[in-house]
Amino acid sequence: MEKKRTDPYHTGIIKENPYEKAKKREVRGKIVVVLDLKLDKRGYKLIPTPSRVVLSREIHELISTDEKKATPGHEVNRMAVIGFAEFTRGGVLAVGDKVTIGGREIGVVVGFDETHAPNHLNIIILTAKRVSGFDLCIELEDDVTFSR
Repeated sequence: MEKKRTDPYHTGIIKENPYEKAKKREVRGKIVVVLDLKLDKRGYKLIPTPSRVVLSREIHELISTDEKKATPGHEVNRMAVIGFAEFTRGGVLAVGDKVTIGGREIGVVVGFDETHAPNHLNIIILTAKRVSGFDLCIELEDDVTFSR
């Protein structure tokens, strides 16, 4: 017998982001790839869940957008690829986390796209304007942090 999906975000039981007031540790990583790609009609489908767990040594993609309506459950089209980061300290990433790369705050997490799962997760970051890793002058091995 197939198990019925009971995810509280998909079913609408949880309507708010429980991480807005949460205490959680900083998640850290290092840049392993810097990219320079921009698209206007990408069609990322952000999952309704406002958080994802990342394990130490996993590698995930960092994507910027300037779409202010980007929130869990919505579609994101205007995007730029920052690059890929390897996580050196796992934890929980959540919508609203500040993202710092190379000591510079670049934006906040607005959602997650699972298009390439289980290979990697797309972490969507709201930035003042959509910027690629090249635009940000990011270097390999730059520190990446996600914090409240």
